[in-house]
Amino acid sequence: MKLALTALALLLGACASNPPPLSQTQIQAVIASPDRTAADRTTDQRRKPDQMIAFFGVRPGMTGLDISAAGGYTTELLARAIGPTGTVYGQSAPPDPNRKPPAQAEGNANPTAMPAAPAAAPPPPPVRRTSAESLTLRAETMRAAGTKAAAIVPVLQKFDSPVPADLAAAKLDIVTLIFNYHDLGHMGVDRAAMNRAVFAALKPGGVYVIADHAGRPGTGISEAGTLHRIEEAFLKNEVEAAGFKLAAVGDFLRNPNDPKDRNTPEPAQPKDQFVVKFVKP
Repeated sequence: MKLALTALALLLGACASNPPPLSQTQIQAVIASPDRTAADRTTDQRRKPDQMIAFFGVRPGMTGLDISAAGGYTTELLARAIGPTGTVYGQSAPPDPNRKPPAQAEGNANPTAMPAAPAAAPPPPPVRRTSAESLTLRAETMRAAGTKAAAIVPVLQKFDSPVPADLAAAKLDIVTLIFNYHDLGHMGVDRAAMNRAVFAALKPGGVYVIADHAGRPGTGISEAGTLHRIEEAFLKNEVEAAGFKLAAVGDFLRNPNDPKDRNTPEPAQPKDQFVVKFVKP
C-alpha cells in the first residue's frame, strides 16, 4: 500500500511539473486577448495562430526561443501562450557595421530660385524599430495591460549561433523559426551550425518548429533571394542532419494551387506554405 501511494505521488508530481498542452479554449482566449494590436489581428488572418499554437504544442512554463523574431508577432504569441511561469527569447542578428545608412535627400539645387508655395505637411514616416526594440515594446505593453505572459528577452546573436550561452546545453523546450529559414540561404548563414546549436540547446523531447514558403521540387534553397521559397524536402534533410527526427507536418497553410514560380503567385492567391515539427530524441 505504501509503495502504491509513493508511486501515485511521483506520478502526480510528474504531471504537475509537465502540464498538458493548451486546449483550444485556452488558445482562443490567447488570440482574443483585448490588448493585442490591430496589426497582429490583421496578421492572424493569414497566419492561422490557433492552429499554429496547437501545432507548437505549447505548455505553460516552457522556455522558448524564437529565431529571427523580427517585429515579434510569433514571440508575443508564444509568451502569451506559455504564461507567466515561462520565458521566451527573441533572437535577431546584430546590426551590420558595414551597412550604409539610407541616402539623405539633397537640398535645393538652385538657391536663387523662388521658393515654392508651401505644401501640405506629409504624414510622418512609420517608426522604424530594431527587433530588440520591438520586443521590448511588446513586453512593456503587455506588462502595462496586466497581461499574464512569459518574460520576453531580446537576444542579439548571429544566426550561425543563435542561442545564448546560458541556454546552450539542453535548457530549451521549444525553438521556432517562422517564414525566415529560406532567407538564411542568400544571407550566407552556416545553417548546419545553427541547427546543431538548436539541437544542443533543446532538452530531450524538445521541439524545433519551422514554417516557410514552399518551393518547387529540385530547387533546394536556390530561390531564397528571388522567390523567397525553399524546397520542403531540402529543409527537412538539412534539419535531420543535425540529429532531429521529423515529428509532424502541418498542412493548415497549404495551397496546392500555388504554381510556386513567383514570389507573389499569379493569379493572386496565398502562397503554399508548410509547417514542420522536429523533435530531439
